Amino acid sequence: MPTFSPEELQAVAQAILEGVGTPQESARLVSTSLVESNLVGHDSHGVMRLMSYIEFVRRGQVKPDARPFLAKQERAAAQVDGAWGWGHLSARLATMTVIDLAKEYGTAATTIEHCNHVGRLGEYVEMMARAGLAGIALCNVDPAVAPFGGFGRVMGTNPLAWAVPRGGDNPPLFSDFATSGVAEGKLRVARAKGERVELGLIVDAQGRPSQDPADFYNGGALLPFGGHKGYGLSVMVELLGGILSGMAMQPRYQAANGTLFLALNIAAFMPLEQFEQQVETFCARIKTTPPADGFTQVLLPGDPERLTRAQRVVEGISLPEQTWNEIQELARELNVPA
Repeated sequence: MPTFSPEELQAVAQAILEGVGTPQESARLVSTSLVESNLVGHDSHGVMRLMSYIEFVRRGQVKPDARPFLAKQERAAAQVDGAWGWGHLSARLATMTVIDLAKEYGTAATTIEHCNHVGRLGEYVEMMARAGLAGIALCNVDPAVAPFGGFGRVMGTNPLAWAVPRGGDNPPLFSDFATSGVAEGKLRVARAKGERVELGLIVDAQGRPSQDPADFYNGGALLPFGGHKGYGLSVMVELLGGILSGMAMQPRYQAANGTLFLALNIAAFMPLEQFEQQVETFCARIKTTPPADGFTQVLLPGDPERLTRAQRVVEGISLPEQTWNEIQELARELNVPA
């Protein structure tokens, strides 16, 4: 697979976004977010998204020059209007808003309406944690997942993310995962690489278990993780992310996100330093656990992303050849450098 530096991919992504009318600073923020997803190993939310994003622009779903704005605020609760622009910009505004409100009120919540795909949720809860807050984020998306006991598409992959600060030079603890057994974007990566997936993740259009990613795109469905447990979480995300934000039913908008951000100001409950010390004590207890057979160490939430980022900063980011060919073709169509 061809390999690139983060700076090379960011420059290409920014040029493509500017090529469809995105203002320079907005294109820089969105492209940086995409490449950061590649850096931490979430290629499903990285530059491979450019092809679908530009298609959304051409269909009129994404308005590339739109700017999000604060639509309303009721004390510690606020709603951001994404104006159907880039979802990453909407999520950044909602994150900064919930941080400011939580510092003032102790706890806060923001939702986002008229919101396109926000990218990787972990990015935003990490921002909250670096501000000394505990952050929680969730969002719904268009139906792709079957309910427990069924096989038709009803729910989205509906991810959840959380993060807390650790203090000192330690990066936040965080976790970010879909409530389906596999994120749709990871199926896209597997299909681009010509790989099969594990049993129990998808079914075909007739509800039969499958390992071929193409079966999902031919009318199949994803399955919730953990059976009824992932199903229950996914329904919760639909209710709080989708309905509460006004984004429950958006049949015209593919990959739109009904998003809810929650933030807790730790200092409103206990001294931040005391919290961080206890977090470190707990982390140390986890790390001293003997590794099970097949493992060399016990990792903390967020460690896989940090380790992957450290490696890819040095070695570069590899893309499936098919993905890079599609990015090059897109750049040629827009007459921008690749």
